[in-house]
Amino acid sequence: MNITVDQPSATVAVVGLDGELDGSNYGQLIKTGQQLYASGARVLVLDCTALTYMSSSGIVALHSLTRVFDGQQAPDPESGWQAIHDIGTDVNEGRLQDHVRLVAPTAEVDRVLDRTGLKQLIPIHATRDAALASGTAG
Repeated sequence: MNITVDQPSATVAVVGLDGELDGSNYGQLIKTGQQLYASGARVLVLDCTALTYMSSSGIVALHSLTRVFDGQQAPDPESGWQAIHDIGTDVNEGRLQDHVRLVAPTAEVDRVLDRTGLKQLIPIHATRDAALASGTAG
């Protein structure tokens, strides 16, 4: 997977995902998010228009990023199934957040987001501009 980063402002980062998000690269995405947060980004827009596949490791990465951009420690990536259980807990407790936003996931990725509950946790926008204009800008 190729990861590109654009920062339209000091507090907003747009990360483009191109290819497959899986066990071979999900740690790289989490690390990128942690670095952006540490450098002052408070809103993360993930452009999924070119993301063709997302495994359970990708689910762990997205959930970890919601925690990081909420000012929390990322969960241990080795406790993957716990992250999936935590998604359910976050949804049940109404923890919809706006610090991480997704742009135009493909149908296959959207299906994974729906089945895991991430669509109830992370807002999805049709375009990058809509994601940037949504809610707080940091």
